[in-house]
Amino acid sequence: MIEGILEGSPDAVGVAVIRLNCGCHKMAAVNNQGEPASKIIMYRDQAECICDQCKQDNGDFMRVTEQFIHWNTPVPKDSVKEEIAAKVLGTTVQTPN
Repeated sequence: MIEGILEGSPDAVGVAVIRLNCGCHKMAAVNNQGEPASKIIMYRDQAECICDQCKQDNGDFMRVTEQFIHWNTPVPKDSVKEEIAAKVLGTTVQTPN
């Protein structure tokens, strides 16, 4: 799936992958400014369509279990990767327990 998104998005430097607690995934190609380079694709492994919950809430961010960017080659510099990841996936602040 990732390779197909990259193939259809010549400006892409990577694909943002967001996994949800229901088993569905959201993916989109991103360019070197962290802007969308494709439409968002939602899918569920081994299923014909996404789940009913995703149909209702469009994969709400509160249900995210994992998120990352799969980088295309050549991979951008670390500083550029960090900027793109922060823009696309956001940043988190950890508070002490």
